[in-house]
Amino acid sequence: MGDSKKYITAEELKKHNKREDLWISVQGKVYNVTDWIKKHPGGDIPILNLAGQEATDAFIAFHPGSAWKHLDQFFTGYYLEDYEVSEVSRDYRKLCVEFAKAGLFEKKGHGVIYSFCFIALLLFLTFYGVLFSDSFLIHMLSGAFLGLSWMQISYLGHDSGHYLIMTTRGFNKMVQIMSGNCLTGISIAWWKWTHNAHHVACNSLDYDPDLQHLPVFAVSSSLFKSLQSTFYGRELTFDSLAKFFVSYQHFTFYPIVCVSRVNLFVQTLLLLFSKRKVPDRFLNILGIFVFWTWFPLLVSTLPNWTERVLFVLTAFAVTGIQHVQFCLNHFAADVYVGQPKGNDWFEKQTAGTIDIDCSPQMDWFFGGLQFQLEHHLFPRLPRSQLRNISPIVQELCKKHNLPYKSLSFFEANRWTIRTLRTAAMQARGLLWEAVNTHG
Repeated sequence: MGDSKKYITAEELKKHNKREDLWISVQGKVYNVTDWIKKHPGGDIPILNLAGQEATDAFIAFHPGSAWKHLDQFFTGYYLEDYEVSEVSRDYRKLCVEFAKAGLFEKKGHGVIYSFCFIALLLFLTFYGVLFSDSFLIHMLSGAFLGLSWMQISYLGHDSGHYLIMTTRGFNKMVQIMSGNCLTGISIAWWKWTHNAHHVACNSLDYDPDLQHLPVFAVSSSLFKSLQSTFYGRELTFDSLAKFFVSYQHFTFYPIVCVSRVNLFVQTLLLLFSKRKVPDRFLNILGIFVFWTWFPLLVSTLPNWTERVLFVLTAFAVTGIQHVQFCLNHFAADVYVGQPKGNDWFEKQTAGTIDIDCSPQMDWFFGGLQFQLEHHLFPRLPRSQLRNISPIVQELCKKHNLPYKSLSFFEANRWTIRTLRTAAMQARGLLWEAVNTHG
């Protein structure tokens, strides 16, 4: 009896790669998700980035087993004719199944309650130091406590964005709004929008928003070509101003990162008051309003403007350590130009990430994100499990001759500055060439 299935080729699938005509393949079955992207909980960007492609590994990475039953409603009736599974993907999928059977995705430990208690303590010390002390040093220490609390709150918000840290989705959303919007002033909607795109398009210069920092930073000379950002829908212009800033970026990196939180505040407001569809827009705006009520009031209770400015800068500088860490995880890793491919998911994650080697006693400080590759491969895995699976990931990388980059915090900083300096020297050559040309 002949095969009655209907097939299409990968080339035919690629034709369905637009918002108004969007198909993907999962395990060789082809699905029409044109209408679904409007409702997709993870936003439209991740699906658009993989449009017209085989996307099984990405689907497995981001979705629990319960999501598979929802695919049938989108089935086109077609199967991918030339569907093949690489040995790397086969091993990756096997690991996902083994982790699920072992219950690792549900074993969150007591990290969430510990985080809540630690954050509460830091905020208590912040408010107590500001409101009940006249000491300048205590006020500055309170600013440091506030910055440290923002770091821990961000880790908690990050966890809640990838998996349920609470008993229900409603409570989980409440924690997201409270932790992100109300306490840090950064919208969880903005975070989901950018972060999901980053995970799918890890280190693509034109698809990953986490590498699109012109005119201030450029991690590769490929950005000198004024690439078109598919995420922002605009050109990443490398003009004379960008040449100047990038030429000195290895000197300005730390000072700018210390105050980079200001940019996150601005990006939050730009998104929430844009015409773009934003999930829970009202709740997000309300949460931001709460932050911009309590934070200025707290700062205003300090005795003079000198202390107020230094308090804010201290808080920004301490939480800037976290922003440095995010850069260390990716700036010095391999980059590429173009759309992410669904058939080399594992390879792209290993190439585009750098782990930070630290002792278990420092896991709280890095929020689990020191295991950047492990997190990218298994984003739904609770942070308490990342150290446990690290040896397994290392073995898999070794088996398939793929890079597993793990550096000390100091060494990762050195790699990052070296990457920035290399691009800076190239930009400086272009800058002086422009100066000599135009006199």
